Amino acid sequence: MRREAAAMSMSVEQPLWRALTAYRVLTAVYAVAIAVVARDSYERPQVAFGYLAVLLVWTLATLPRFTGAARCTRPFLAVDTGLALAGILLTPLADGAGRHAADGPTLPSIWTAGAVLACALKGGWRWAAAASTLVGAANLAQRGEASPNTLHNVLLVWVAAIAIGYVVEVARASERTLARALEIQAATRERERLARDIHDGVLQVLAMVQRRGTAVGGEAAELGRLAGEQEAALRRLIIQGPVPEPRTAAGPDAAPEDDTRPQDLMALLGRYADARVTLSGPGTPVELAPHAARETAAAVGAALDNVRTHVGPGARAWVLVEDEPDQVLVSVRDEGPGIPEGRLAEAAEEGRLGVAQSIRGRLRDLGGTAELVSVPGQGTEVELTVPKQDQGGGEAATGRRYPARTGEGTQ
Repeated sequence: MRREAAAMSMSVEQPLWRALTAYRVLTAVYAVAIAVVARDSYERPQVAFGYLAVLLVWTLATLPRFTGAARCTRPFLAVDTGLALAGILLTPLADGAGRHAADGPTLPSIWTAGAVLACALKGGWRWAAAASTLVGAANLAQRGEASPNTLHNVLLVWVAAIAIGYVVEVARASERTLARALEIQAATRERERLARDIHDGVLQVLAMVQRRGTAVGGEAAELGRLAGEQEAALRRLIIQGPVPEPRTAAGPDAAPEDDTRPQDLMALLGRYADARVTLSGPGTPVELAPHAARETAAAVGAALDNVRTHVGPGARAWVLVEDEPDQVLVSVRDEGPGIPEGRLAEAAEEGRLGVAQSIRGRLRDLGGTAELVSVPGQGTEVELTVPKQDQGGGEAATGRRYPARTGEGTQ
C-alpha cells in the first residue's frame, strides 16, 4: 500500500512543468544572445534591450510559479502571454526596416512558445488554442503580411500547443482513473482483511455458541438461536455491506518500525500441536519475516479449525513444514471424508470465508499460494506456499498486523 500511495501522490504533469521551466530560461538567454549579436542592426537598440531586460528579469523571477498548475493562475498567465505579445509588437519599432523586413526573429524569439505551452499545461487544448491564436495574430500584425515563413511558424506553434494541451488533458484523466482504481484496490484489501478478522473471531464464537446452546437445550438453546441469527446477519454484512475507507500504511494497524527480526514459524505452530495434531518439520528454526510468520500460522490455525468443525472434535490432523531456500511449504492433512465438489464455492456464496479469506486470502497477500487437495473418503490436504521475500506488493510488504485466529472455524 505504500507503493500505491506513492503512485497516487505522483503527477504526470510534473516532468512537463520542469521541462517548461528549463525551456523558458534557455530561450530567454537565447533571445538576449540574438539581440547582442545583431545589436548594430537595430534602429532603436534601447527599445530592444529594454524589453529584453524586462523579459529576462520576469523569466527568472517567475521560476517558482512554474512548479505546477496550482501556482500558474489565470491572471499570471494572462500577464505572461501579454509580455510575449508586447515583445512581438515592439519588434518593428526596435528593428525598423532591418531584419524585420527580412523575416528576422521577433524580440522574444522562441520564448513566446513557452508562454503558449504554459497555457496548454494549465488549461488543456482550449487554452492552448486561444493563446497560440493570439500569438499568431500578433506575428501577422507586426509583419504586415502573411509570408510563407510567418505562416509556417504560426501554424507550427498552434498545432504543437493544441497537441500538448490535449495530451495533458488525457494524462489528467488517466491519473484520476488510476487514483480511483488504487483506492478501490486498497478498500477491497481492507474489506478482505476485516472479513478474515471477523471470521477468526466473532463469527467463530457465534457459531460455537449456536452449536453448544443447541446441544445443551433449554434457555441455552434460545441463546444459540439468537447467536445463529446474528452470525447469519454478520455474514451478510461482510458480503454486501459498505466498503470501509482504506487505511494508510502509517495507520493504527501498522507494525512497529523495529519489528523486523525474523520469527521461527515452528515456534508459532507449536501451540497447535497436541494429542490430535502432529507437527513435523526441520530440526532447525524456520525463519520468516514477522508478519509472514504470523499470517502463515493463522492460516494453519484456520485450517485446523475447519478440521475440528467439519471432521469432528477428535479428528486427527498432521502439519508438515518444509524449509526450502526461497520458500516455505506447509501442509495440513486430515483423515476426514473430504470436501464435496462445489462445496467451497457454495460456502463462499453463503459468506463462510474460512478458506476464501482466512487461508487463501492471507497467502495471497503474502505473495504465496494456498491449494486444497481433497478426495472423497480420503481426507483433505491444504498446501501453503510462502515466499521468503514478499513478491505480492500488498499488505505483507507494509508489515500490517492481523489478530491471531480464535475460536472454531467454518468454511
